[in-house]
Amino acid sequence: MILRDARPSGLAPQHERVKEDSFSARPEEGRRPVSKGLSRLLGPLARRRWAVFKANRRGYWSLWLFLALYAISLGSELIANDKPLLMTYRGEIHAPVLFEYPETAFGGDFETEADYRDPYVQDLIRAGGGWTIWPLVPFAYDTIDYEIDAPAPTAPSWRHLLGTDTQARDVFALTLYGFRLSVTFGLVLTLLSSTIGVVAGAIQGYFGGWVDLLFQRVIEVLQSLPILYLLIILASFVQPGFFTLLGVLLLVTWMTLVHVVRAEFLRARNLDYVRAARALGLGNRAIMFRHILPNAMVATLTFLPFILSTAITLLTALDFLGFGLPRGAPSIGDLLNQGKNNLYAPWLGMAGFAVMATMLSLLIFIGEAARDAFDPRKAL
Repeated sequence: MILRDARPSGLAPQHERVKEDSFSARPEEGRRPVSKGLSRLLGPLARRRWAVFKANRRGYWSLWLFLALYAISLGSELIANDKPLLMTYRGEIHAPVLFEYPETAFGGDFETEADYRDPYVQDLIRAGGGWTIWPLVPFAYDTIDYEIDAPAPTAPSWRHLLGTDTQARDVFALTLYGFRLSVTFGLVLTLLSSTIGVVAGAIQGYFGGWVDLLFQRVIEVLQSLPILYLLIILASFVQPGFFTLLGVLLLVTWMTLVHVVRAEFLRARNLDYVRAARALGLGNRAIMFRHILPNAMVATLTFLPFILSTAITLLTALDFLGFGLPRGAPSIGDLLNQGKNNLYAPWLGMAGFAVMATMLSLLIFIGEAARDAFDPRKAL
């Protein structure tokens, strides 16, 4: 006589159901559950990496703080400017921070842009029954304050919270605009150099042979170029600018990721999934950029915050030496140089040092968290 289980066929034993339900309802140990909105956009592996990144509280909050500071700096004209945000004149609303208005629009004599800090223009606006709303700091990075009561540079005061530099410009406005310029320059340089480096490393590692040998010789030649001497020669007949420096520095910074990507492609080009893709008739471009590159980018992405910090430091060093951005640009390196030359005005060096230390510290913390997030031993 055979005894059959009396339970319905679709039900598992109770202890098995309890074990399965408790496992499915409990999030993975050591990880926080990801929000539903984010889980729809990210795959399982990306969600695990984001959970590991978020578990590093220092790197996680550094990322948000860095993004918040950069977002604030993008609106520098709304925070520090020598033009009103809004104003009225004879019942009409004007936005000088966005549009240029000639002095004749307010009853003046000149057709050039009005100087809103000029008492004469202010009297004209008041005579027309107007009012003005100024930014928190009524000075732009290039505004020279002729009303200071001491020779420049002046110490911090109620008029200039961080003091003025040697040209009587507001130091707070300089640091705000300088932060935006430095980060923007670093982001553009990092994006372009990383793109070129990834493509070059992929071609080297995938094809190998004489292609790899030729690229290696080109890299050795470019690495031997004295970049500082090139900039000195360039500055002798061309005024260095944003795009000029970007092009020159791009010659030497694109090689940062080449060796990492090359090694990943050399390792992966003989794996089974690449051979299977070749057997199915896929072309080299599809194999390189659809199948191998996503795996190689895991090692590449961890370097990006460090490349960004290097680009910012390189621009600051060139400005400090006088071979960077043109004179008068909102440069942190130029502010540090002023602090070196004027030791009796320590607020200059302290302001530049605080901005650089904050930027680089946040980027280093973000890089450490990203390195942990892409570590396969922690993300699996």
